[in-house]
Amino acid sequence: MTADRYPLVELDNLPDDIRAKVLEVQEKSGFVPNVFLALARRPAEWRAFFAYHDALMLKEEGSLTKGDREMIVTTTSAANRCLYCVVAHGALLRIYEKKPLVADQVATNWRKADITPRQYAMLEFAMKVCERSHEIDDADFPPLHAHGFSDEDIWDIAAITAFFGLSNRMASFSGMQPNAEFYLLGRVPKPKK
Repeated sequence: MTADRYPLVELDNLPDDIRAKVLEVQEKSGFVPNVFLALARRPAEWRAFFAYHDALMLKEEGSLTKGDREMIVTTTSAANRCLYCVVAHGALLRIYEKKPLVADQVATNWRKADITPRQYAMLEFAMKVCERSHEIDDADFPPLHAHGFSDEDIWDIAAITAFFGLSNRMASFSGMQPNAEFYLLGRVPKPKK
């Protein structure tokens, strides 16, 4: 399956509110991630998707760092075999954690990655939500509490995992391809201006 099964929407053809948000992203990152143009074919769904994405990934409450959030996405997206999300969120993970190898490690085998015991516990729970959510029970919570995660943090871990389960499936079925720019982000120093 190729990316042209559902062609990316042209920037000039976006509704004004969506175009404004996409241009903000372009200004900040220097390019437009393909997900913004791929999902824009259905504006109402785009708005709902990115509203929930932002509520989960940009929130400032709780103890999950931006790196933790991206680590959850990269790890569970690898389990779901989503090329787009592993590459795109792996790039963000490398940047937030300031560790150029971590995204490859968690995407390949998170159990052997150079991560903290706290992150290990977080990913162990996220993977259970990803692969066996029907098996979650009360015994899954105390190990997370022991690492300082609150019940609200645990909700966030589960919600991020579940949301990206949807995102992974949409990206994979539609043939969405990662932008070339993502492959180098966080691996090589930014050029000086």
